[in-house]
Amino acid sequence: MNIEENTPANVKRILEATLLASAVPLSVNVLRQLFEQDPGVELMRRLLDELRADWEAAERGVELVQTASGWRFQTRAELQPYLDRLKNEKPPRYSRAVMETLAIIAYRQPVTRGGIEDIRGVAVSPNVLKTLESRGWIDVVGHRDTPGRPALFATTKRFLDDLGLRSLTELPALPEIERMMELVDITNIEADASASAE
Repeated sequence: MNIEENTPANVKRILEATLLASAVPLSVNVLRQLFEQDPGVELMRRLLDELRADWEAAERGVELVQTASGWRFQTRAELQPYLDRLKNEKPPRYSRAVMETLAIIAYRQPVTRGGIEDIRGVAVSPNVLKTLESRGWIDVVGHRDTPGRPALFATTKRFLDDLGLRSLTELPALPEIERMMELVDITNIEADASASAE
């Protein structure tokens, strides 16, 4: 079948198929490379918004979202508990130190290890930073011009993608983070209690 790719309807179909087949988010500039005749940024954005609205209106199990790295299809959050039943592995559990360090970096970036320690009031273990780096959530983005030239840490696009965010401005307010940290503590205590009861 020969597709007349220059019509908006066909551009939208091509975008839909590409995004459904892609394992990673795709930016508008990458999506524009699909076409011999560039449809332009404005048309692409309009069609992506239309495609998102189409899937929203159809009340499907997946949705089209825009993240920091681009556009992707993902399962709806309310359906995740059902999908989790098929997973054999448990999601990684992160310590309070890891979560606090990540929150400090996210909200105060770029920040040095010393800056993190000043805020937390305790030393930051190198393993905490290695855990966040290996997950791909933080990276060294430079060095401060002070003696010792300490590394400056910041979050990555992958961090935003994993949270389903387009930018840092979409992070929840700090009181919400504190509430989530309390829930992490409660969940960890309950998990430890049930593990020791077995």
